Amino acid sequence: MKKILFFTCMFLFAFDLYQGSAKELVRVRLENFVGDTKEIQMRITGDYFTIDPTLSLQEGVNYRLYVKKGNLYLRGGKVNQQVDHSFLLIPRNYDENHRVYIDERPYLGAMEFQVENNHYVRPVNQLPLEDYLKGVVPLEVFSSWNIEALKAQALAARTYAVSRMKEDMDDTTFYQVYGGYAWNARTTQAVEATRGQVITYKNKLIDAFYSASNGGMTENNKNVWGGKSRSFYPIKEDPFDPVHPWEFTLSKTQINLEDIDWDSIDGFDGLQEKDKEIAAAMKRSINRQGYPGDIAILSIPKFEVNTKKYHSKRSVTGSIEVEFLQRLIDGTILLGNVTLHDVNLNRIRPMIGGTIFKSYYIDSLESDDTKYVMRGRGYGHGVGMSQWGASIMGDKGKNYDEIIQFYFPGTSITNYERK
Repeated sequence: MKKILFFTCMFLFAFDLYQGSAKELVRVRLENFVGDTKEIQMRITGDYFTIDPTLSLQEGVNYRLYVKKGNLYLRGGKVNQQVDHSFLLIPRNYDENHRVYIDERPYLGAMEFQVENNHYVRPVNQLPLEDYLKGVVPLEVFSSWNIEALKAQALAARTYAVSRMKEDMDDTTFYQVYGGYAWNARTTQAVEATRGQVITYKNKLIDAFYSASNGGMTENNKNVWGGKSRSFYPIKEDPFDPVHPWEFTLSKTQINLEDIDWDSIDGFDGLQEKDKEIAAAMKRSINRQGYPGDIAILSIPKFEVNTKKYHSKRSVTGSIEVEFLQRLIDGTILLGNVTLHDVNLNRIRPMIGGTIFKSYYIDSLESDDTKYVMRGRGYGHGVGMSQWGASIMGDKGKNYDEIIQFYFPGTSITNYERK
């Protein structure tokens, strides 16, 4: 906590000329584009300073920042030294000419570099809320959409961010996708046109959830995350959402045991599943369920969705069984099995992958001797605003206030800066 407070105080000093305030600054852990890595490339444009008086970075120099034995090192130009477990870069002036480039992606504001889990470099960006949103909106929607839809997205994104100002958000879909200084003129216009505006219900911020498509039917928050049902997340038909039907095929047999050449020196490494993208998601899920080491998916003997559905027509529970090979660090190969029986689909969907198993609005799941075929509609949880629906509403002449009222009925648009 002391470290975070010190970071914030130093950063506010750097923002003396900026017309913002402490409550309008956000911290964003950069994970989406950086990943888990032991090394990043970094450079700066403009004048930056650090808390360490012995450390001075030069504009235009390419620096290598890496973790070795749990310590952070910086190398480049005249710098070649250990920089403890974290260090902070602060712009002398806050403007668009002061940028920190991480693997050639530019970011405004201050940047702290931390050692994460004793292995990885984790950058943490801190900048004003409104400029953060300018890096969110163009990655969440298409900048070519109707300006009123872009305004509605800016409003939802701002409300979501403000409701999480005390958290260290990240730049993934777990919060909101953020691309740094990846601004677009039209989305920037939408952010500036709605500056400071948030969505409230009875004078309190809402979460302002949104997803790409609800498949033609909105969903209630309780059905997705539990807790208390909120009236501004009703279940109702959405005549504006374009439905977005989807389907995927999953082969029952991914790797035939009888075809494996165990005498080959790269027998395990050469194994290839039929459905590579789904198999990759299954491997990650199996690792998280307590099976370390390398995984090879053999088969999916069972994959079912139960008939019970919510009023929103979304499925609730199902079952899946996965057989796999597990190679331990010493080379031992084991035969494994993961079975999830009559569980909530939110435990099964990650095993397929959210970009393939796109929603719980499932129309059918059929199977034969060799494969499963699932069909559905929508993309995402369906709670709150449909981004594609908002786009179509804008095209039909609806303004952003009308879009917000349709997707968050009974709420008000208020000014956060006055709260």
